[in-house]
Amino acid sequence: MGNLKEIIAAEWVKCSKDPIHFMRKYGFIQHPTRGKILFDLYPFQEKSLQEISKFDYNIILKSRQLGISTLTAGYALWNMIFNEDFNVLVIATKQEVAKNLVTKVRIMHQYLPTWLKSKVVEDNKLSLRLTNGSQIKAVSAAGDAGRSEALSLLVLDEAAFIDRIDEIWASAQQTLATGGKAIVLSTPNGMGNFFHKTWVKAEAGENKFNTTMLHWTVHPDRDKEWRAEQNSLLGDKMAAQECDCDFLSSGNSVVSGELLQWYKEQVCEEPVEQRGPNQELWIWEYPDYTKNYVVVADVARGDGADYSTFHIIDIESVSQVAEYKGQPGTKEFGNMLVNISSEYNEALLVVENANVGWAALQPAIDRNYRNLYYTYKHEGVADSATQLTKGYDLKDKSQMTPGFTTSSRTRPLLISKLDIYFREKSCIVKSKRLIDELFVFIWNGNRPEAQKGYNDDLVMAFSIGLFVRDHALKLRNEGIELNKLALDNFSKTGGVYNTNKPQSNQWEMNIGRGNNEDLTWLL
Repeated sequence: MGNLKEIIAAEWVKCSKDPIHFMRKYGFIQHPTRGKILFDLYPFQEKSLQEISKFDYNIILKSRQLGISTLTAGYALWNMIFNEDFNVLVIATKQEVAKNLVTKVRIMHQYLPTWLKSKVVEDNKLSLRLTNGSQIKAVSAAGDAGRSEALSLLVLDEAAFIDRIDEIWASAQQTLATGGKAIVLSTPNGMGNFFHKTWVKAEAGENKFNTTMLHWTVHPDRDKEWRAEQNSLLGDKMAAQECDCDFLSSGNSVVSGELLQWYKEQVCEEPVEQRGPNQELWIWEYPDYTKNYVVVADVARGDGADYSTFHIIDIESVSQVAEYKGQPGTKEFGNMLVNISSEYNEALLVVENANVGWAALQPAIDRNYRNLYYTYKHEGVADSATQLTKGYDLKDKSQMTPGFTTSSRTRPLLISKLDIYFREKSCIVKSKRLIDELFVFIWNGNRPEAQKGYNDDLVMAFSIGLFVRDHALKLRNEGIELNKLALDNFSKTGGVYNTNKPQSNQWEMNIGRGNNEDLTWLL
């Protein structure tokens, strides 16, 4: 008997020092087809467990069904048994997903030999608490998840899919500061989100995370036939997301990740000047009197969650020359728009007029800004050309409303225009801020919008700019006069407008301009 006690005591010590030995010999799991089996770790799983044990902060980019959640569950249980008051919190997209990892812990604990098993104080689907004070708990994602917990280990399961994970991480940071550990694991879900940005920074040595990439090829039982079968089962795009650990080919961004990465690497530039108390206004090109510009603005709702933005676009080259993203008051923002539009050759000023957009439009109206964009009240801007041919009078402002109206009819047209311009590489985007927003501007069912926890203010303003530019071109090509005030302004900048000439010949090039396409009609 004494000899048996010594053997058990020695084995207990060995398990306490080596989580791999603990799992290999006593970590039973519930296999979906084979039932209760020992967790016989593959070499890649052993290596992953060694990394998790060695580093406090781990981020794991993984293929599907590699047993990493089970590995994490075993590591959590090992710590709970051999440490007092070891507190584990599992956060996932849904409570059901978080519960699955806790269930793995509960099953593994249930099958332990009695001399390893701890007495249980609480055991249910969402938590397991032991008499030594250690516990594991599952919760669904919420901004304050983990805020009041004194955490020993935080597990973020399928982190790339958790809404507002930035807020969750910020909350949990306070509880991990005293020595807690974190395991952030996921398949990829596009670029620009928290998981992707954390991974990129970790690879660059800009944060404390240790990186572990587990491509589908690490599994010894998988080959090219298995990978081809995943394409058949999941479809090419989903299979790439679930198997290949490729941020670019994963996700569901409106503009493809590969194309956005090309823009970021080949086209984006640092601004030549940054203005404002927080350097919110980025400028790449100063006003050129020979060029025509459009200023397109999207106004924040004022709840602190979004931003007021504007772009200044060179109409001929479709090049972004300036960009603003900040949170000023609406009146201040409206005056800023008038000032910057005046600076850029009295540019056509287009302000999205939904909700608080009216407050930002008012300064332009009060100051009699001469080149303010108007939308028809009756059918929306998408049908302006049709409306004009039906006899609507551009000089009659009673039929028009200041600003651009985004509606269920115009929004799909804006997104279509955005897609075409990027696909054809027809626009010059210099802002990394805009590209970063586009990485997380995704299809949510049939609706394009920012991932939860992110903004699309720059994206929508730029989409409106592209649409207005092309729509106005369409009107000009049909020989339609846009706006008497715009013509007055055009004559001020050196153009000539002769009302006695036929419409097709009304527009004359500014002498010496040498442009192939005259776009001064916009101003």
